[in-house]
Amino acid sequence: MASRCTVLPTTPHNLLQHSHHKPSSSRHVSLSWRRSLAEDNLIVPAFSSSRSSSQVITCNAQATAVTNLGPGTPVRPTSILVVGATGTLGRQIVRRALDEGYDVRCLVRPRPAPADFLRDWGATVVNADLSKPETIPATLVGVHTVIDCATGRPEEPIKTVDWEGKVALIQCAKAMGIQKYVFFSIHNCDKHSEVPLMEIKYCTEKFLQDSGLTHITIRLCGFMQGLIGQYAVPILEEKSVWGTDAPTRIAYMDTQDIARLTFIAIRNEKLKTRLLTFAGPRAWTTQEVITLCERLAGQDANITTVPVSVLKFTRQLTRLFEWTNDVADRLAFSEVLSSDTVFSTAMTETYEVLGVESKDMITLEKYLQDYFTNILKKLKGLKAQSKQSDFYI
Repeated sequence: MASRCTVLPTTPHNLLQHSHHKPSSSRHVSLSWRRSLAEDNLIVPAFSSSRSSSQVITCNAQATAVTNLGPGTPVRPTSILVVGATGTLGRQIVRRALDEGYDVRCLVRPRPAPADFLRDWGATVVNADLSKPETIPATLVGVHTVIDCATGRPEEPIKTVDWEGKVALIQCAKAMGIQKYVFFSIHNCDKHSEVPLMEIKYCTEKFLQDSGLTHITIRLCGFMQGLIGQYAVPILEEKSVWGTDAPTRIAYMDTQDIARLTFIAIRNEKLKTRLLTFAGPRAWTTQEVITLCERLAGQDANITTVPVSVLKFTRQLTRLFEWTNDVADRLAFSEVLSSDTVFSTAMTETYEVLGVESKDMITLEKYLQDYFTNILKKLKGLKAQSKQSDFYI
């Protein structure tokens, strides 16, 4: 298959000198960064989308043959930087790393509500923003391994963080001599160029591969944690549960298992550059997940089915307006998840490489059973307290 990522050779200079630029506005930040990169022949990421009926995405970036700063003060292999530490997967990566004795630094965007829970756990929090590349280099000082599980917020254009930000992060990692880079991607991203997020993930994989960094790319199928808000909570609250009529099957995996396997892979010196795919023990359809939740909750779900044809029509309609392009991009991802697709893979070889057994992986039945058992117990406790506080006059 021909690569959709064009990589051209370049001979850039030291990236770090540009980290001291302090433009007067956020608009100037972007312009200053791009101008500095162009002047020194560093990476200038480009991302273009063909708005034709095929919706093919093309992302281009110059090669990452950036100048390594050379040997300096040795860094400990236990020193890691987690990017995207406040996310569903990121926080499990942080917790696992701390439990295993790593020195954890978390790259977090400046926000009104600080990520104090990361500090409470024992991690160090540094403020930076992938959409502002000049803030990145300082976060990498003294870091041995970067674990990248970040993705853009729903209100952001997908390319801002997931493409341009990742290009800048990988470039900085190479320039500063990061020893290992772990990147989380999406299963089958190389087969769905019509979906912007999946195409960007695939292009980032290629970009990381061409960078020369020692890296591990991990493709994921789906998180069990995401099913709580999507199905479990609405069923308990007697609200509508949204689904489609497609037979898509997804092998959901507990993010705690993902985190555990990730650190096993990091410590395995034989996996210096490797593409792995993590999948849960079984692939489930939407209807099977809903049925399981109904049984465990002891009540029926109010299911609202959205035909795949409606998703396709809505996607085409939003393409007509410039300000809805990002909505259309996310609908494209939903459309793939609602098609006759299986997001799963055989894990036998991966288990052998990592030295783990399939019986150690949590199943979706066990995960949801634990959730419903705990939540129903709490609900009963609340009802009991409510009755005890009733007063009759």
